[in-house]
Amino acid sequence: MNFHGTEVQQKAVTLLRDGAKNADIARKFGVPAGTISYWKHLDRARRGECPGKHDPKCPRCDGRDLDSTAYSYLLGLYLGDGHISRYSEHRVPNLMITCDEAWPGLMDACEQAMRAVFPGNAVCRVRKIGCRNVKVYSKHLHCLFPQHGPGRKHERSIALEPWQQAIVDEHPWEFIRGLIHSDGCRITNWTTRLVAGEHKRYEYPRYCFSNRSADIMRLFTDALDQVGVDWRQMNHCNISIARKASVALLDTHVGPKH
Repeated sequence: MNFHGTEVQQKAVTLLRDGAKNADIARKFGVPAGTISYWKHLDRARRGECPGKHDPKCPRCDGRDLDSTAYSYLLGLYLGDGHISRYSEHRVPNLMITCDEAWPGLMDACEQAMRAVFPGNAVCRVRKIGCRNVKVYSKHLHCLFPQHGPGRKHERSIALEPWQQAIVDEHPWEFIRGLIHSDGCRITNWTTRLVAGEHKRYEYPRYCFSNRSADIMRLFTDALDQVGVDWRQMNHCNISIARKASVALLDTHVGPKH
């Protein structure tokens, strides 16, 4: 068998795109690790995804058009489960959104948003235990996400720039959707009521949002107010939406994770 044939190379590239490690693929196909690295480089070069070689124009620096709908969603994801790393093996900053493997639809939506906001940059998924990190490489991440800074988000001030707030005001539902997809959920609660002397159980849906940053909580509730969703603060880091009309609005524009 020719281990260096086109068929084996394509299988290896498919695994690489799915986040498999070079060493694991080398052992699987009996191919030198250096060959796997070369195949990975060729594949990324064909797709224009070689970080550090070039960086497409930036909406903030160069006036490139920005998909504001996708950006509003991605901003919500970033404020919840996102992180910008200053260092990588390619010495190019990367935005990383951590997604639970239980929600493959969320991972797809995250990747689609990244590709829409950064149409010429490298996007990939890195497999971790129980989750995958969806990543995009760009030298201009700090231009589009100026909230990045040292320390945890809840330990520092988080405020939107005027141009970001204008996008959120234009696309509030996408922003809410991103925040709920990162730090929220839709659950079914139950309670009992006394009816004709008998306790009966009633179930009702509810959306919850949890974040330790008071600033991010405020951004979330401000967006809810804008679209007419009633909410209640349970404690310093938890928001509940349980009124029937408000849950129906969220079901229409956000929906449960999938």
